[in-house]
Amino acid sequence: MRIPLLVLIIALVTVMLLPGPIANLRAEEKYTVPLDQIVSGGPPPDGIPSIDSPRFVSVEEGDKFLGDSDKVIGININGDIRTYPLQILVWHEIVNDIIGGIPVAITYCPLCFTNQVFNRTVNGTILEFGTSGKLYNSNLVMYDRTSKSLWSQALGGGIVGEYTGVKLERLPFDLAYWKDWKQLYPQSKVLSKDTGSARPYGADPYGDYYSSSDILFPVSIKDNRLELKEIIVGLENEGSYKAYKLQDIEKLKVINDKLNNKSITLFSLYPLMSRLFDSTVNGQALIFQYNVTNNRFTDKQTGSIWDFEGKSIEGPLKGKQIVRLPFDQGYWFEWVAFHPETRIYS
Repeated sequence: MRIPLLVLIIALVTVMLLPGPIANLRAEEKYTVPLDQIVSGGPPPDGIPSIDSPRFVSVEEGDKFLGDSDKVIGININGDIRTYPLQILVWHEIVNDIIGGIPVAITYCPLCFTNQVFNRTVNGTILEFGTSGKLYNSNLVMYDRTSKSLWSQALGGGIVGEYTGVKLERLPFDLAYWKDWKQLYPQSKVLSKDTGSARPYGADPYGDYYSSSDILFPVSIKDNRLELKEIIVGLENEGSYKAYKLQDIEKLKVINDKLNNKSITLFSLYPLMSRLFDSTVNGQALIFQYNVTNNRFTDKQTGSIWDFEGKSIEGPLKGKQIVRLPFDQGYWFEWVAFHPETRIYS
């Protein structure tokens, strides 16, 4: 395993070794998690630099440094479609951006393979996030540059400081292979490698970590119901938690389910990429099935045809749109460490 050495290299290369305002946690601060479980990941605050003035190129330019199998985060807000390659995010972990007029933070924790997109506006204040250099349950701990509060990516909320207990709004996104994303959205803007930081983009500092069974930092609980690095989609509704193996969603194409009496459906047409919807239309919970002949979805109640965006394009419900919902996607060990009471879909 090469992680510990490379983490130290990253810290040294940044030359940002002065202790920051969040370097030492104080017991008198507000907090919602055990302070002794927030540990150093190696680099100091901002030792892994966030991208705060992102630049973008076209899909054609993106093709010059992205291969078909490269993984990307894709986001569409108000018709503003953007792509964030993991080969860039692995060196930065946070991008502060504005998409479709909404200030957002695109976040990636390589240790947990967790991606999440947050609205950066909290109580009317637009926050800018950076990496704290700390981890909680082996997961990215961010800080905001306004209050210096600590935020857990996995919990989507403040865990130490002024914003303790405050939740960030999560926004839907896609994890996809570049081949599929550029086919779906050829007009997408692509995060440029011109980030202002000198990094060997295309080389992954975590090496064989993704294929290894090792976990490098402590977690509060380990649950062997699934392989620790099984990629899952995690859902939460009013205190109920459920995990779905990504490979099951990919295989079935459609999963209709309920979570604490909320009717939901999961769609998948491409590897890695799955989408969650509220399946209720006009007060009725629709049951969807995959139609292999046209690579679309059909609801059993009316026979209407639906596309991957959750819009009915043919039939009695033509023009109707089911609401897309955010979810968590990443390694099982991370999800269950935060939600040990979770059930597994089968």
